[in-house]
Amino acid sequence: MSATATGTGVSPSASTGTPPPRTTAARKRALGLDRDAWFLLLPALLPVLLLSAGPLLYGLSLAFTDAQSGRREVTRFTGLANLSDLRLDSLFWDSFRIGLVWAVSVTALQLLLSLGLALLLDQNLRFRWLARTLALVPWAMPEVVVGVMWRLVYNQDAGILNSTLRDLHLISENVDWLAGISLALPAVIVVGVWAGMPQTTVVLLAGLQNVPLDLHEAAALDGAGLWQRFRSVTWPALKPVVLAITALDFIWNFNSFGLVYVLTGGGPGGATRLPMLFAYEEAFRYGQFGYAAAMGLVMVAVVAVLLTVFLRNRLREDDQ
Repeated sequence: MSATATGTGVSPSASTGTPPPRTTAARKRALGLDRDAWFLLLPALLPVLLLSAGPLLYGLSLAFTDAQSGRREVTRFTGLANLSDLRLDSLFWDSFRIGLVWAVSVTALQLLLSLGLALLLDQNLRFRWLARTLALVPWAMPEVVVGVMWRLVYNQDAGILNSTLRDLHLISENVDWLAGISLALPAVIVVGVWAGMPQTTVVLLAGLQNVPLDLHEAAALDGAGLWQRFRSVTWPALKPVVLAITALDFIWNFNSFGLVYVLTGGGPGGATRLPMLFAYEEAFRYGQFGYAAAMGLVMVAVVAVLLTVFLRNRLREDDQ
């Protein structure tokens, strides 16, 4: 075999289908290209390192110090003292529980409602362009504007929600949606879902448009109904997109600050005090920068663990 390959001028590596080993010159050229690629990436990497990675690492390092605002003494390294104190802080863990309820509820409702809206906008409807444009309106609005607008909607005396419910005879007296201990968090969750739906809808709509039409036509010819086509054709193709946007939505929602701050400021009685709000108060109201940084470190670690477990389970399901 080797003699025949040599006689016909074909190298042994070509006859076996294995690539020939790189020569020293080829390796040098490859290393040169790699260096050139890194050099071209530097203008994009430097702002990320300076404005994102650097402040993040500095903020996490404060978790191991006694940094405080207005402190004239030199900041000292305290090791795990802040984390030890945080372990016994029931108020922080209450806010953490509220943050998980908020993040899971908003993420799940966003996914369900956005999927339904994306399926609707994917149909060949009249004025579809207008519907797609209107669906993006909440995304174009700043969080402060959204918060102020929904405060007016929830207003106890002049809000459109109470007046509509009274006209429908569903309530007999005005309800203070943002001041009730049991109503504040559900009311804020509704706002979070409304404000976060556009980006999820856009991502899912892009995923739906990449599903091959041939598969839908073949399934329809086989007699599959709408639900069967969604389950056997649309959903398998859309699962990677759903996995990615769900993970991102969870991170964004858990780290929410501005919307809830404008709506309730964490009240009433801490019923909507998310972990980010709690850390903000510790840092900028009470000046405990080191302690607030320890809260941020715990939040980053817990979210990373939850996302790792979630992504591993979902990817394992996909492999089966």
